[in-house]
Amino acid sequence: MKLTPTHMFAHYDDITPAFLQSIGVRALLIDIDNTLAPYEQESPDERLHAWLGSLREARIRVALVSNNHALRVEKFNESLGLPAYADSRKPFKKNMLRAMRELGASPEETAVLGDQLLTDAYAGLRLGLPALIVPPIRDKTNLFFRFKRWCERPFIRRYARRSGWQEWMSFWRIKRPNDPNGK
Repeated sequence: MKLTPTHMFAHYDDITPAFLQSIGVRALLIDIDNTLAPYEQESPDERLHAWLGSLREARIRVALVSNNHALRVEKFNESLGLPAYADSRKPFKKNMLRAMRELGASPEETAVLGDQLLTDAYAGLRLGLPALIVPPIRDKTNLFFRFKRWCERPFIRRYARRSGWQEWMSFWRIKRPNDPNGK
């Protein structure tokens, strides 16, 4: 199953235009909730505007692809004016393909950014896109989300083994196997 992220970052704005260009990315499909802002944040903050501005300056095209409802996505996108797709039903690929068409981007030059492996990463990886994953900003704690995060752990571990352990990985409460210090 294609769930292991291609790259992981502590926060969305750790993903620089230079990094994206170094991996050949000229278009980015981005999830909103818990990737760019918590669910309850209605509109983008200055930090997000600055980051998106840096992408725009580097000529990296951006579209929002969210599983949330149209009202949420439209309100959040009001000041951004980006191509935006609500009710995307990720991991289904339909709206990701629509976003790439609208951006005029091929899969070879597109990446997906999100906080969930079972939706964002899986949808992108199924299309052959690099999956850039950040920890959720403020995760929901209901049983469904806790189960989803539990299912993600082996894939986060696989990524961590491949790329080296990082302190922020503790968000997923993942420890190295057989490490008495829990690092």
